[in-house]
Amino acid sequence: MRLKFRAWHRGTREADYLMGGFFDRYHQGWSDAEIALFEALLDEEDHDVMAWAIGTEPVPERYDGALMTAMRKLDYVDIPR
Repeated sequence: MRLKFRAWHRGTREADYLMGGFFDRYHQGWSDAEIALFEALLDEEDHDVMAWAIGTEPVPERYDGALMTAMRKLDYVDIPR
């Protein structure tokens, strides 16, 4: 699946865990609108998405909703040791 590949190949390990882990955990129940929103989020800069997810920057209105609320929980990031 193209979205999974894009989510797991962001350019930094931290962004891969954030976006890839989020995709793996939540994508199965997404509507077409949520898929489109996630695709748009993948076009954003990694540092911006990470700042929105950890709460160091405000979430832009276009992304502020259920998807970002779930992303901000960060309960899906499994860091291998």
